[in-house]
Amino acid sequence: MTEKALPYDALLLCSFGGPNAAEDVIPFLRNVTTGKGIPEERLAEVGQHYHRFGGRSPINEQNLALVTALQEELARREISLPVVWGNRNWHPYTVDTLRDASAFGAGRILTLVTSAYASYSGSRQYREHLAAAVTELGDRAPEIDILRPFFNDPGFVAANLAAIEEAGATLEGGIAGAHIVYVTHSIPDTMQDASAVTGPGYREQHEDVRATLNAALAERHGEQFASSLAYCSRSGNPATPWLEPDVNDHIEALAAAGVTKIVISPIGFISDHMEVAFDLDVEALETAAEHGVAAVRAGTVGTRPEFVGGLVDMIVERAARERGEATAPVTAGELGAFPDVAPPGSCRMRHGEVTGHPVLAGPHD
Repeated sequence: MTEKALPYDALLLCSFGGPNAAEDVIPFLRNVTTGKGIPEERLAEVGQHYHRFGGRSPINEQNLALVTALQEELARREISLPVVWGNRNWHPYTVDTLRDASAFGAGRILTLVTSAYASYSGSRQYREHLAAAVTELGDRAPEIDILRPFFNDPGFVAANLAAIEEAGATLEGGIAGAHIVYVTHSIPDTMQDASAVTGPGYREQHEDVRATLNAALAERHGEQFASSLAYCSRSGNPATPWLEPDVNDHIEALAAAGVTKIVISPIGFISDHMEVAFDLDVEALETAAEHGVAAVRAGTVGTRPEFVGGLVDMIVERAARERGEATAPVTAGELGAFPDVAPPGSCRMRHGEVTGHPVLAGPHD
C-alpha cells in the first residue's frame, strides 16, 4: 500500500536540536543566538541549565524516539515511507540529512516541523531554515513540502487530554477541583501580532486548544475546570514586551487567590526537552511548593499513540491532496485547519518586516 505515501519519497522530522555533551553546550547556544547580540556571560548562565542535566539535552533522544514511533505506525498501516531527521541548530543538521536523502533517491520530501503552532519561531523560521538548505544543495536539493501546524489535530489534543488526566489522578483527591495551568513558550508581543496577520495568532491557537481540552475534561469528569494560559522560557532584552503571565508569577498569583491544587499542562511543547525539564519540572514546581500549592506536571505528547497516529493521519491526508484527491483535513476545536502552504507574508518576526531571507511558502513572500 505504498501508494498512500505518494508523491513523497521520505518524511523529514525537522527539529530545533540540542547538545549531546557538556562541550557542546556553548557552541550550540552560539548557533541558537547567532545575530542576536547575546553576550557570552548570558550564554554561560543559560548553559548552566544544561549542565544541571549533565550537559546533554533530552531533545535528541526524544526526536529519535519519535522517528521510531512514526516508522512503526507507518509500517503498521503498510505504508512505505522512510523517516529521516535533521536539526536547525545541532547535529544532525538538516542540510546534511537532505543531502543524504537526495543521494539515496528522495526527490520529494514531506517535512514535519516539531512545533505544533504557527509563529515566526515555530513556523516561518523553519521555512527560512529549509529554504537555506535547499539553496545550499542547489540542483541536488529535493523538493520540500511542509506539513501544516498540528495544534488542533485530534490526535494532539487527545494525547494532551490523556496526559492531563494521568497527572491529575496522582494528586490527593484526584483531578477534581484542580486548576489547569496550560503552558507554552513565550514570544515577543511583536511576534504575536505578526502571527495573527494572515490567520489566528499564536496566543489564539493556544486558547483554542485550551478551550477544546476544557470541554473534553468537563464532559469526561462532569466538572467545569478552572484554567489559564501561562508562558515560560522568555529571553532577550528584559525591556522588550513578551507574552505574559510568566508561569512562576502566575502560580504565585493563583496561590494568593486561594488555589491549592494545579495541573501544569505543557501544551506548547511536544517533548520533555530543556524548557520543560528545567523551566517547569524545576522552577515552576519549586514555585508551587514555596506557595503551598499541590502541583503536578502533565506529560508532553511525546510518542503517545494518539499523537503519533494523528500525525500519520495528517501525512496520509496531505499526500492524498497532493495526488489531487479531495481529502478534507480533520481538526478539533473552532479554528479549522491551517492551509497546506503558508500564506505569503505569514508569521514574520514583526508585521511588515522583510528580512530578505528566502522562505519556503507560496510563490511570493
